[in-house]
Amino acid sequence: MKAVWRDQVIAESEDIREAAGYKYFPREAVKMEMLAKTPRVGSDLECPHGVQFYDVAANGTVSKRAAWSYEAPQPKMAHVDHWIGFWEDVKVR
Repeated sequence: MKAVWRDQVIAESEDIREAAGYKYFPREAVKMEMLAKTPRVGSDLECPHGVQFYDVAANGTVSKRAAWSYEAPQPKMAHVDHWIGFWEDVKVR
């Protein structure tokens, strides 16, 4: 599978995990240089899984909070611990 943003492949792997209707990529399959951590907001701090959102950016264009990772997941999400999920402008196919 691939995660594609503005015709650029951000992540590619056959080792995909699913949780809560989203597909997650292992970090080593993600072009982390295209992601920038965002400051945590109130709703992020309320997340029981320790969510960290990332902006996706390249060539002066940014999609805010279009990727995330659970950095302290509860047991039901432990299988995607530190894996990267995408949404909004990023298409997973």
